[in-house]
This record gives sequence, C-alpha cells and structure tokens, in this order.
Amino acid sequence: MNDTQLLRYSRHLLLPQIDLAGQDRLLSAHALVIGAGGLGSPVAMYLAAAGVGTLTVCDDDTVELSNLQRQIAHDTASLGQAKVASLAGRVAGLNPDVVCQPLNARMTATELATAVAAADVVLDCSDNFATRHAVNQACVTHRTPLVSGAAVRFDGQLAVFDARQADAPCYHCLFPDEGEASDGPCATFGVFAPLVGIVGCMQAAEALKLLVGLPSNALNRLALYDGLSGDWRHLHFKRDPACPVCSS
Repeated sequence: MNDTQLLRYSRHLLLPQIDLAGQDRLLSAHALVIGAGGLGSPVAMYLAAAGVGTLTVCDDDTVELSNLQRQIAHDTASLGQAKVASLAGRVAGLNPDVVCQPLNARMTATELATAVAAADVVLDCSDNFATRHAVNQACVTHRTPLVSGAAVRFDGQLAVFDARQADAPCYHCLFPDEGEASDGPCATFGVFAPLVGIVGCMQAAEALKLLVGLPSNALNRLALYDGLSGDWRHLHFKRDPACPVCSS
C-alpha cells in the first residue's frame, strides 16, 4: 500500500477490526454486483470508496429520467447511457484504485456461472424474481457468498447466504420459485427514494465484512425494514431439506 492509499483508507486503518491486513484484503478482492440501479448505485459506490479492488457490474438497462429519483450513481447527463457505463464512470471518479468491469448485458446461465466463480462475493441488486433465483443457483454451485437486497414501496429486505458453511440455507430455501413473480416492482408499485440507499448501504456493509472476515449476524437471517415506521424486524431461517438447489 502506497502513501496515497494509506491516507485514503486511513479511517479503515484506524479500526482494529480492519487495520492494514483487512484493507489489503479489500484491495485484492473481487465483487460481482448484479444490477446498476437503485440498490446497485450505493452498493458499487461504497464498495469502491472502501477500496474493493475489482467490481464487475452487470445490467442491460439504460438510464431514464424516472431512475434519477433514487438511483444516485446516475445524473441528468447520464440519460440514455447504459447504466453500467454511467456507474463505471462514477466509480472511476471516486476511486482510481478500483477496476470497474461493466457488463452491459443480461447474462446467460453460463456467463453468470463464470462471473460468480470469479468473484469473492456477489451482491444481488436486481429487481426481478427470475434473476434472483439464477444468481442464487450460481452462488450455491460455486460456493460464493451472496448478499441479497430488495426494496419496493416503503419495504426493504436484506439477507446473507454463505454456501461455504455446512448446512447453509440458500435464497430458494427462503423464497421458493413457485408462484407469481414480478419483473417490474418499482414501475408497478413505486419506491420511496431513500429506501434503496438504506438497503444498498446495508448490502455493502455485509459484503465488506465478508471480504475482511468479520462475523455477521445477517447470515441465515431475513432483515425486514419498514420505511414508514423506521423499524427493523429479523426472522431466522434454516435450510429446507427438500430444497432442489442446495439440499443435495
């Protein structure tokens, strides 16, 4: 770590739980962020600010005016740009130590598996059911920790899954893929602007703890946030012995 980095990350270095060794881990880490919108914006910006060395960000959408109410990585000048390009530009300006790899596409199962296998942690910031289950399948297959977030209306969710642990549950254990799924919750139901920031920041915090090796109470626990009351509720869950994704 050079002198400039020592100054940039000095507030991390003052934390005994992180210190020089932990910051070195972050600088050599690789995070995969699925989605460059409301959740992906604060996730990518805080991971970049913290010095996570490589960020791969995947999204096939472009910036629209309605996004700017909550997707803080983008601005008026970004309208019409690919979200991953806009976000990569913001990351580059924030921290030149970070290599941001934008993937402007909806990945196939094979491409997703390759991207997950290359990452140290995956952050699911998507907004549709099918993507969440595909990401979960890849994370279970490659034993890559997964930090899942969701935000719609005034309601937020956060959960952390770590397939490296024995008998660890997966996303499918908590949310089976049977039943209806929505591909556009924000467009259909609306979303309170700061909600995605609250959940996204929590996702970034949990990912950083995983990368540094700090313990987390978020594992195997669903955190539910009520943006109207400001209250959090927590529900513990276990592996489903009949889960078709992780039980075998």
